[in-house]
Amino acid sequence: MIKNMYLGLQLYSIRDFMEKDFLGTLKKVKEMGYEGVEFAGLFGKSAAEVKSMLAESGLVGISAHVPIEELLGDAPGVIGKYKEIGCRYIAIPWLSENRRPGNPDYQQTLSDIEAIGREANKQGIKLLYHNHDFEFVKVNGSYALDLMYEGISAEYLGTQVDTCWANVAGVDPSEYVLKYKGRAPMVHLKDFVMPGKKPAKMYELIGVEDTKTKTDEDQTEKFELRPVGYGVQNIPAILEASREAGAEWVIVEQDEPSMGKTPMECAKMSIDYLNTLK
Repeated sequence: MIKNMYLGLQLYSIRDFMEKDFLGTLKKVKEMGYEGVEFAGLFGKSAAEVKSMLAESGLVGISAHVPIEELLGDAPGVIGKYKEIGCRYIAIPWLSENRRPGNPDYQQTLSDIEAIGREANKQGIKLLYHNHDFEFVKVNGSYALDLMYEGISAEYLGTQVDTCWANVAGVDPSEYVLKYKGRAPMVHLKDFVMPGKKPAKMYELIGVEDTKTKTDEDQTEKFELRPVGYGVQNIPAILEASREAGAEWVIVEQDEPSMGKTPMECAKMSIDYLNTLK
């Protein structure tokens, strides 16, 4: 634990290792000192297989990122699968532009998320939303992300603030976590460096294609995700805010490796840094 919160790893950070050796990678994550993991796909494994591998590795499968379309396809079945694994949370990892506030499918999206949240509650799971920076666009004077949280009861949707993307959007991540005190059971710890303005094609890191063409000026920009403690984030302040907001878990995530390290080495660097703050 750190600051009275459990420490987990979002497995998207080490997805290539998970795909090649699911159980062996989980065991290595446990050896690093992580207490739990957040899934981003199960790589063809059944819920029973995953539950067994978690038990063998000694990790808690605390949560999962599941796209909204997958949840809408069969909410009872998909949620039930993660319940069988032992997850207590499911997070919608992002929304396509047409589903965000100010866009055509937004009202339907509110209804969709509430319906998913109701089914999750029925099965003893809490639904969360994981932000990027694009939800901090202003719509009628308010952040789109705030409008979404206002439009859906906290009973059906909690926050999973990604502190990197909040900062990239120009929002103090600690203040934003505290804004949703009591609605923030889980916070994403993510560090970065961004010497210049936000570069084009940044969203390719999350699998969203950007068709913009980089200019020569763009080529010199260096946005880079970093192991926790190796970028610009005030991690001690974020941890304190998370604890005060009532977070039970903080989750390390690094979408792409950096600093010449492998994803596993980056995950180890993050937890080693966090252990210095205990």
